[in-house]
Amino acid sequence: MINDKMLDLCKEVVVNYFNDNVDKTDGLKINKDNVFIVWFSKTLQNFKALASTTVSDGMYYEITYNGDKKELYLDAYKKWENKCIKVEEE
Repeated sequence: MINDKMLDLCKEVVVNYFNDNVDKTDGLKINKDNVFIVWFSKTLQNFKALASTTVSDGMYYEITYNGDKKELYLDAYKKWENKCIKVEEE
């Protein structure tokens, strides 16, 4: 699987997950143009991508592909807090 195809697959998975799980009363649906890849890595037949959407819901998505088993795993996370912690240099 080439990188462009993998990235497109990641976006498709996120779109499907979002559209299947969004609150129906919101009347909101997204497409691939609303998904962006934050980070991507491919090693041999495996890959991992971190993605988010243009929807300000604090969600981000981790997509992992196991090339040996031909399986794709999706983890969906909710951002609960963004906290600044000052670090003193020695």
